[in-house]
Formats: sequence, C-alpha cells, structure tokens
Amino acid sequence: MRDNLDLAASAQELADAAPTGSIDRAAATSVAITLATTRDITDARKTLDGLSPAEVRQAALALFDRLSAS
Repeated sequence: MRDNLDLAASAQELADAAPTGSIDRAAATSVAITLATTRDITDARKTLDGLSPAEVRQAALALFDRLSAS
C-alpha cells in the first residue's frame, strides 16, 4: 500500500496535466493537498467529504478512491 505522500504526488501529477480552471484540476489539487497534509487515508477521506462545491467534491472523492485502491 502506498502512503499519503506517494498518493499526493500522483494526484499532483494529474493536477499538473489537467487544464487550468477545470474541475479535474481543482479536484486533483484538492486531493494532493489533502493527502500531503493529513496523517493517513482515513483522515484524508474525512477531509475530502467536507470539500465544496459539490462537483469538485464528487470529482475529488472519485479520484481519491481510484488512487487509494491502486
């Protein structure tokens, strides 16, 4: 299993590749920051549950689930 910082690096790569101003970029950046600043996967997931707006939250949670499953 990869740790938070490994997952954060993967999310940051996705954010860097996404178009500026896109939902994908906002979601990936949010996931990267959250993973880099929380203790573990559980804390990161709880933090992302409070993200707004809803469309960014949904995209971030989908990305988080994809990254944390690998």
